[in-house]
Amino acid sequence: MGLAAPLAMAAMLGAAMGVLTPPGLFAVICIGLLGTLAASRYGLALLILLLALSATQVLLARGSILPPGLAGTDLAVTARISELNDEEGSKRLRLSLTSCHSIEQARLACDRLDQVRVSWYDAPVLEIGEHWALTLRLRPPGGFANPHTFDYAAWLWREGIDATGYVRSAPAPRRLQASHDTFRKQALAYLERHVSDELSRRWLAALTLGASERLDQEDWALLNASGTTHLMVISGLHVGLVAAFMLMLARGAARLATPQRWRMVAWPWWSAAAAAVGYAWLAGLEPPALRAMIMTLVGLWVASGRHAPGPWQAWWLALAIIVLVDPLALWRPGLWLSFIAVGLLILAWQGRSRPAGWRGWCAALLRSQCLLAPLMAAAVLLAFDRVAPAAPLINLLAVPVIGSLMVPLGLAGWLLAWIPPLAEICWWFFAILAHGIQTSLHAVVAWSPLWHPEPWQTLPIALGLILLTAFWVLPGLSKALRWSGSTLLMALAFNLTPPTLADGQLRVRVQDVGQGQLIELRTSRHRLLYDSGPRFRSGFMPLTTLWPAGQYFDGVIVSHGDNDHAGGVAALVEEHRVERWWSPGAEPLGVPDSSCRAGESWRWDGVAFRFLWPEGDPAKLERNDRSCVLLVEAGGQRLLISGDAGDAVEARLVGELENDIQILIAGHHGSRTSSSADWVAATRPHHVIFSAGRGNAHGHPHAEVVRRFRDAGSCLWNTAEDGAITLDLGSAASTDVVTQRPIPGAGVEGGCLAVESSSYAGGQTGNAG
Repeated sequence: MGLAAPLAMAAMLGAAMGVLTPPGLFAVICIGLLGTLAASRYGLALLILLLALSATQVLLARGSILPPGLAGTDLAVTARISELNDEEGSKRLRLSLTSCHSIEQARLACDRLDQVRVSWYDAPVLEIGEHWALTLRLRPPGGFANPHTFDYAAWLWREGIDATGYVRSAPAPRRLQASHDTFRKQALAYLERHVSDELSRRWLAALTLGASERLDQEDWALLNASGTTHLMVISGLHVGLVAAFMLMLARGAARLATPQRWRMVAWPWWSAAAAAVGYAWLAGLEPPALRAMIMTLVGLWVASGRHAPGPWQAWWLALAIIVLVDPLALWRPGLWLSFIAVGLLILAWQGRSRPAGWRGWCAALLRSQCLLAPLMAAAVLLAFDRVAPAAPLINLLAVPVIGSLMVPLGLAGWLLAWIPPLAEICWWFFAILAHGIQTSLHAVVAWSPLWHPEPWQTLPIALGLILLTAFWVLPGLSKALRWSGSTLLMALAFNLTPPTLADGQLRVRVQDVGQGQLIELRTSRHRLLYDSGPRFRSGFMPLTTLWPAGQYFDGVIVSHGDNDHAGGVAALVEEHRVERWWSPGAEPLGVPDSSCRAGESWRWDGVAFRFLWPEGDPAKLERNDRSCVLLVEAGGQRLLISGDAGDAVEARLVGELENDIQILIAGHHGSRTSSSADWVAATRPHHVIFSAGRGNAHGHPHAEVVRRFRDAGSCLWNTAEDGAITLDLGSAASTDVVTQRPIPGAGVEGGCLAVESSSYAGGQTGNAG
């Protein structure tokens, strides 16, 4: 068992090598393997073999990703529905593909495509397990790239999703095979028939069958806000409880059957292992259930004492097995949260005597929870940028109630399902506890809501919580040192001075919102938004992902009424506070607003803002030409934003631009209806930013526009390629560009990045723009 740690290290290194793919990787592996075998170093050869296995699995996963050349084309597939979720106006599916080919001739093969995530608008009634013949329009997995937000692209990667897209209505989809009548499907149908209470039905499905998709958005919001999400998905706690319950029953039976040697028989341990495997299988062997099953099986081996490894060897062995079985687990926060928690408990209890009596076990539970709370808070903060302040208190009460009462009651109901009245009695008590837990969670969250610290606070607070845990876990420290060190750490972590801009400085951030526009402008004490981004057909608004609810904006300018600029207004009204709104006034915004008019100006903290357009009655103008055109000056450096205004408006404004523009937001996302030759010559921008969507259907930015700016010597940036783009203007500020997707080795003349539209780079193929 001395190989446990090296096995885990080899598996993790192999997975990392599969992502990095250094040149000559497999040549070096083969040479190393042959050399170790020739030297009879079989242990080292095994490690190299496992490294190669892990790297191969990751490389195969990367090789399954949709080739960019197939993005936006129609693909004919046959697939099985493996996941199904209802959304506003559509259904979100995960499909396991059994065949795939391109409808167009002379296209790349797509037969290696395995898992895709698609939306199906106006979908018929669907069930998990059905087989369909579909036409899909896909693109490689990706997502918005904005600072301090959920990384959707990384989530797709670790979930093994090879492409995303939607189902085409023509040719018409065909159901090839109905779903099989599985035990899980029958069990969910049984709940529908015998459990009338919606809350307990959802929670029973999640806790006993692993059907977390049955939880609704309100359930997830409450669990996230209270820090109890881990209690409602199949985890080591649930699988361990099932195994412990079966072990207790089996050992009781062994004691009755063989009272003289019941401690020595092995079959109770095998029964507990079988129960753990069966429960994880019932939950669908999803990554959390698979991880919990492996950890439980290794834990049972340690507890049995039969040629068992020590706690730390078992910890490394479980990690090695999980990474070898599922190398992508290495990028899942759940893996590290689980192993950090178990490692901390091993460290805290190693060398201590076993608790005696119920008081001893209660004290042990309290100590474990107090030790886990700060470390888990730090881990969640680093992984998800949020903290549930009341989570330690909630978990102290919820863990024993859910783990020791609700899960056993739910499982007992299934064991008694052949006698419905007895099963319903168990589930009636389950429902009482479920409603009690829900009411308690609501009360605690109302008292202590979910906290999203500012980005600059995240790392110091997380480090403080980690060191706080170390003070109380590490042996040999005096109580005085523990208390004084803890107090000092918390005082330092929560009393840091926030970074601020000086008067006269402006921070510009063009957010990545797809095919739309949302620009955040900050001075030392004010915050302004220009546009609110799009609202998609599904109802999703990218703005909702950028900040937690409760933000304050001194002003919001909605350049005009197009959905890709005004789509997020509803989210701003519902979730945030806005002091003042501006719009052209030609279309109702739905909130009290002022009309932006040429000549209106104001100063915030030494930064000057001035509207250049529109003039007169915007209702008489073409829709895009109504756009509010904003000029901002900070320390002699200037930013110009023109919305979707066309070349006619640009011609009217050319004479008003007396000096060069440091930052120009390209008009109409880089369409050729804007950015005329005269406009480019008059603005002479140093940086040009295109706010466009990845693979957008309009071909933005247009090749002619890109070439025009490039010939003028401008640095070109595109949110579709670079993610969110941040620049600082002002006398004491630099104009260095910070992108959310830095491209190693890219850049022309000191960091300028030249971007081209796909139509120009590969030969123009249509009317883009």
